[in-house]
Amino acid sequence: MAWVAPCFYLHIIHFFIILERGHATEKDIRVPGATAPGDIIIGGIFPIHKAVEKNNDSFVPHDQQCVGFDESGLTKALAMINAIEIMNKSPLLAALDITLGYQIQDSCADVSTSLRATAYFTQRTCCHTQSNTSTCGQPVMAVIGSSYSEVSIAIARELTLNMIPQISYSSTAVTLSDKSRFPAFMRTIPNDEHQTAAMVTLIKSNDWNWVGIITTDGDYGRSALDNFVSQALEKGICVAFRSVLPQSETNPVEDISRTARTILDNPNVKVIVSFTKPSHMKHLYQELRNQTLTKGKNLESLKRVWVASDSWSSSGVVLGNLTMEDIGHIVGFTFKSGNMSSFCEYLSRLEAARHNYTGNNSFLREFYNQGSNSVKTTTEHLHADTIYSVEMAVSAIAQAVASICKRRNCKTPGTVQPWEVVKVLREQEFKLEGKRYKFDKRGDINLGYDMKMWRSHEGNITVYNVVAEYHPDKKNFTFINHNTSEQLPELKKVTSKCSKSCNLGQSKKTAEGQHTCCYQCINCTKNHYSNETDMDQCLSCDTNREWSPEGSSSCLPKTLLFFHWEDGFAVVLLMFSAIGILLTLLVSALFLRHDDTPVVKAAGGPLSQVILFSLVVSFISAMLFVGRPSGFRCKARQVLFGMSFTLCVSCILVKTLKILLAFQFNPEQQEVLRRIYQPFVIVTVCVAIQAAICICWLVLKSPFNNTEKLATTLLVYCHEGSYLAFGVMLGYIAVLAFVCFICAFKGRKLPQQYNEARFITFSMLLYLISWLLFIPVYVTTSGVYLPAVEMVIILISNYGILSCHFFTKCYIIIFKKKQNTKSVFRRKLYEYSSETTKSYSVFQSSVSWQQSSSECSIISSPSLSLPAADSLKPVMVTNCGVCNCTRCPLEEPVDFVDSWS
Repeated sequence: MAWVAPCFYLHIIHFFIILERGHATEKDIRVPGATAPGDIIIGGIFPIHKAVEKNNDSFVPHDQQCVGFDESGLTKALAMINAIEIMNKSPLLAALDITLGYQIQDSCADVSTSLRATAYFTQRTCCHTQSNTSTCGQPVMAVIGSSYSEVSIAIARELTLNMIPQISYSSTAVTLSDKSRFPAFMRTIPNDEHQTAAMVTLIKSNDWNWVGIITTDGDYGRSALDNFVSQALEKGICVAFRSVLPQSETNPVEDISRTARTILDNPNVKVIVSFTKPSHMKHLYQELRNQTLTKGKNLESLKRVWVASDSWSSSGVVLGNLTMEDIGHIVGFTFKSGNMSSFCEYLSRLEAARHNYTGNNSFLREFYNQGSNSVKTTTEHLHADTIYSVEMAVSAIAQAVASICKRRNCKTPGTVQPWEVVKVLREQEFKLEGKRYKFDKRGDINLGYDMKMWRSHEGNITVYNVVAEYHPDKKNFTFINHNTSEQLPELKKVTSKCSKSCNLGQSKKTAEGQHTCCYQCINCTKNHYSNETDMDQCLSCDTNREWSPEGSSSCLPKTLLFFHWEDGFAVVLLMFSAIGILLTLLVSALFLRHDDTPVVKAAGGPLSQVILFSLVVSFISAMLFVGRPSGFRCKARQVLFGMSFTLCVSCILVKTLKILLAFQFNPEQQEVLRRIYQPFVIVTVCVAIQAAICICWLVLKSPFNNTEKLATTLLVYCHEGSYLAFGVMLGYIAVLAFVCFICAFKGRKLPQQYNEARFITFSMLLYLISWLLFIPVYVTTSGVYLPAVEMVIILISNYGILSCHFFTKCYIIIFKKKQNTKSVFRRKLYEYSSETTKSYSVFQSSVSWQQSSSECSIISSPSLSLPAADSLKPVMVTNCGVCNCTRCPLEEPVDFVDSWS
């Protein structure tokens, strides 16, 4: 009962057509041109003719006359007949005692004509659903066809009403894979999604991005256009122009001429994709030739790479009187092909039978009537892939019918319903030439494609069928014919781009409204780069460690800047530091060697060794200012200098206080000095205060290594953490130095031969001036040589103390050994005491002599025995109220060095 409604609907339509015309004629439904009886009838629709005559004078429905005999369409029909005859002889059908028959119609490449042909098939099928089937012919169980997608779409809608299975051998429109709209449609080839993907892969692999596309104005052409454009854009390929030709092959002169002008007006488009018919391409090539010559140009400007779809990729007739040298290269895609030997044998049998075989085949009769002497001439239009697809369709139907007829008697017409055949076709596999095939869920069989390349050889066109295979699942090519490998590099020489490729170090700049493939090349800005050609935008360098100049193809590592060991200035300063350490150690060794001499004792004895030790540490701290900064180095260098120099200056302060104590004749001031003169306590307290400052600095905000990011370099330096703490540390040393300076300045009137206070004054003054100069220089200086500033000041301070405090004493020890005796010290002391006594005479007379006990004098010392009893007499100041002791402070030689004139 499911068949009644669709069949009733078709009869109603046919009834109204008869009423409008007044009577029924043979032209209401087209009669098959080739038939053969059988238990199961398979319908076929092939474009035996290229078109129909367009007669718009009559408003009465009529069957249009087909024109332009198409030998390639006849070849496809013959392939179906041969495949059916082979299946009838196969053991599969012979065992079931059934045969296949056929009824083949001519579509004339026209939708209306194809619908009339389809009506014949559906009417015979619907006839068997009625109560009286005695007058019905054999129903059509399946239809093979048609070639063109727009025709297949039209007849698929009509066949779907009765669920008559339709298998196409070359209709590739994507829309036909929609099973919700075309549930009974199947095909033995992949749809255009895969073909356009193969074309896009070919174009992309050859680095082409500026192409044109030509299609026909139909479902096939528009579907292919939409799929190609969408897939091309995903791969960065731009379509320069789109030209749509009319579906009909009659009188497309204006459209062909327009398309030719478009191609010639786009000389940068060297690659053109074509989804058209062979006749369209033949007319287009001729028009291109004519327009090129008319403009006085050489045919060299006509050369292009033509990417051919399956519709004309094997049609050598498209060249006409042109050669491959004229048009360039043709790269085409075809479906997979099989063994053609059985079909070639069939053509040979037809040739032998000639007109005796035309009784049930009006198409062959017309073929011979138009003057063809041999059926073998159809081999010129033989498309092996299409023939194989037709054979696959026949095999699929035959094996589906055999599967059904195993369970029932199929001799009686109407026993098998078309929808049953559809179900088996969609669910079961079939075999052909030893291989198994199955329609996928979209009703397609996707075997991939063969890529062909055309080549001209002595005027003949050679089609290479196995240049490469395209694998849809992997979306890549496998080149399998080594004989044509020399042809492939020629494609690489072709450039099809709107703009020249941008070089490394450049990026594309596209103007608004332009194709993305049309652009200007601009250099990458600073700190940006491009390491590939045609990059959409430059990549950014990691500015924390890299940089790049303008127009760069890579990032360069930023150079690390610090006060390097190999730096010339650093080498000089390091050399001075090393010399300072060496001199200090030599002085220390010399003092230890002569530790019992008056000069060494006058220099402080063990205290001088402490000063020399602090100088060594200070020189070492200066070395830490050279080299790549680290956290430990940054902390150690300042702390070492601060502590060592504080120890040095505190020891000098002790010496300064002792000098004042030794030569201070004012009793009141002398008493004050005696009370505060505690060497160990003074040194310990001074160093402890500096230690507290450094500890607070390290704990709260210690120095650390920092990196300053400059344009092309990375400046690694020590950040002091807290500049306040840094200033307090240096300021504290400056205060001690200033106290030393004041005390030493007060003792500047010592004997002319005793210059210790003057040397201390000079060294402290040198220290204070150098560090005062350091502050503005340090604040205003930046970069690699900032550490060198402090290093220079440290060296100046160290050498100032070493020179003033020790070098003069070393001179006496080494070169003035006679002056380094106690007798000389006593004599000099006596001379100074005599002069000083006179200046204090007034003071001495005013001092009361009524003290409770006799006390020793500040200046004279009983222990200082003179070399001759009568040569010198010590000056005795009997001020017992000043010093109450058994020994005077100066019983030993005074702790300053004489500078002998």
